[in-house]
Amino acid sequence: MALLHLLVQKNIVTSQQSPVTSQKRRLGTKDYRLATGDSTSLRLVVAHFNHGIRADSDKDEILVRDIAKEYDLPFEVGYGHLGSNASEDTARRARYQFLEAVRQKYKAKAIITAHHQDDLIETALLNIIRGTKRKGLSAIASNVGILRPLLDTPKKEILKYAQKHQLQWREDPSNLDTKILRNYLRLKIIPKMDLQQRQKILKDIDNVAKINIAVDREIAILSQSVVKNGKIERSKFALLPTEVTQELVVYWLRQHDIAQIDSHSVSRLAVFIKTGKPGTNASVKGTSKIKLEKDYARFA
Repeated sequence: MALLHLLVQKNIVTSQQSPVTSQKRRLGTKDYRLATGDSTSLRLVVAHFNHGIRADSDKDEILVRDIAKEYDLPFEVGYGHLGSNASEDTARRARYQFLEAVRQKYKAKAIITAHHQDDLIETALLNIIRGTKRKGLSAIASNVGILRPLLDTPKKEILKYAQKHQLQWREDPSNLDTKILRNYLRLKIIPKMDLQQRQKILKDIDNVAKINIAVDREIAILSQSVVKNGKIERSKFALLPTEVTQELVVYWLRQHDIAQIDSHSVSRLAVFIKTGKPGTNASVKGTSKIKLEKDYARFA
């Protein structure tokens, strides 16, 4: 709620500008300028996605709804009904599908989320452990479709602001369970990092993000000759070096909204597309499958 409070206090919200979809809490004047290079005002739409994972998730929705009403901002809510066994990836995909639908409804220019510096470090470490290679190290920073203006702001600074202004927020009780790898990193590892360590990993993330942009551009160009109508042409794919085929698989999967896949699975799928027998299938993630034809690989 700290960022939404900043917006109102800075008198940024106006009815004359195109709206920007906002998920729970957003940015202040300085943050918006950092993100967009623009000093114009914004009109926000507060959007909250109720995943339906926790029994008390309705309380989150009520809090966000009440604060949006207090600030006289439009409020949109979506319901996932995902259940307590839903994976992190399933929840993320459902959430962003909802936010994109809201963005389109209001003809908003962007979706803005409140990911901060600790989130950036946490996600990079988590994905390194999972073996997601270059994409994992800069997963948040590389997403050009989402504005995240607080990536330079440590979580403790946001909490200090919220406490100073007596803002309300809710904590997810499951975030305290250190049996979950992400929580273990958040609670046990990142707090022990000194300033020099944080700066080192942030510099590495920034460098990788820049490299990713260049690599993605080249893979996108290559895909135009290998991927036809959403299907991989196997004869051309088989001629590529192993490392390139793996990058192409990741690119292809992301085009089908499949992300955060580990390097072992990427390698397995690349070999399958090269050498598998026509008519066979390979599981990707969840219920997604790739089916081989004689000349092409496609999603079943």
